[in-house]
Amino acid sequence: MTLSVDIRHQLGAFELDAAFESNGRLTALFGPSGSGKTSLVNLIGGLIRPDRGRIAVDGRVLADTAARTFLPKHKRRIGYVFQDARLFPHMTVGQNLRYGRFFRPRQERYADLDAVVELLGIGGLLDRRPNLLSGGEKQRVAIGRALIASPQLILMDEPLASLDEARKAEIMPYIERLRDETKIPIVYVSHSISEVARLASDIVVLADGKVTASGSTREIMQRLDLLPEEERAEGGAVLELEIKAHDDAFGLSILRSGESEWRLPRMDAPAGSLVRVRVRARDVMIATERPHGLSAMNILAGKISEITTDDGTEARVKIDCGGDILVSRVTRHSVRALGLETGKSVFAVVKAVTFDKANTASRVEGGTKR
Repeated sequence: MTLSVDIRHQLGAFELDAAFESNGRLTALFGPSGSGKTSLVNLIGGLIRPDRGRIAVDGRVLADTAARTFLPKHKRRIGYVFQDARLFPHMTVGQNLRYGRFFRPRQERYADLDAVVELLGIGGLLDRRPNLLSGGEKQRVAIGRALIASPQLILMDEPLASLDEARKAEIMPYIERLRDETKIPIVYVSHSISEVARLASDIVVLADGKVTASGSTREIMQRLDLLPEEERAEGGAVLELEIKAHDDAFGLSILRSGESEWRLPRMDAPAGSLVRVRVRARDVMIATERPHGLSAMNILAGKISEITTDDGTEARVKIDCGGDILVSRVTRHSVRALGLETGKSVFAVVKAVTFDKANTASRVEGGTKR
């Protein structure tokens, strides 16, 4: 399903001028606070009427100012999950879940309540009221309510922003299941690079009301210059690796991609599983000869495909390791001292302990390699 947006809208002194197209399973609207992410998702959801432009989902026009078309929000078949769950306090979880179904004509209903309850692991909560739920449980119920409405598109506006780290870790796998096990496209608003790198198939980068870039997560994550300055330390490569085996004696997992082999802290997934791994540019060292006597376990041979420098001290070096592109942040001094240049054979070195659950716990659509 393709989401097509080309709009302009004035909000006081702030102008939103955004155009992009995405057919990704989960498209992240990413950028700093005040960049226009929530305004854009509200325009898609029909909470705001655009001043000019067009919005369409799979060719179905939601808004087109030139044609004087504006589909009301209740006719858009869009599920909306807000930062705060917004559950009805006087209703049980089961009643909250069924609420969205009342507004959907019977012939348009496809969501099965039992399947949604199982997907989100909320079977034991159906008789509770919202005041007896944790923050993570409330958000799972809010997602379920959006699903029960049989939407063609789900909008999620920073659904983890109000949760602590423990609750974020609790709910993240359920968003992954929603992404991987349903056929409903998701637009996900976030200013957290770790969330986006783990969840998104595609990223739309916003700054000051404008789209500065859009594309696949792998492509955008390598462009450190596109990330807000405070998030650039979290940027780098996003790889899809296959778990080959587990080394239980040392608590490690052995993964492969082509000719490259990786050792990471043990992952909770069976051998054969495909997983998404984020390799931060700040964690990648470069050696011009294969190093020996190092504690770092991940040493990958490759060739430099690109070097980008700026007016400061930093350089960004892309290394092609058998088709997987890693990014390394080094100083311009190191580039000169090591004689780094495009085409030069080098070794990328990454310590296993630099990988935490936020970088490695995500599954890849399809689950297991056949």
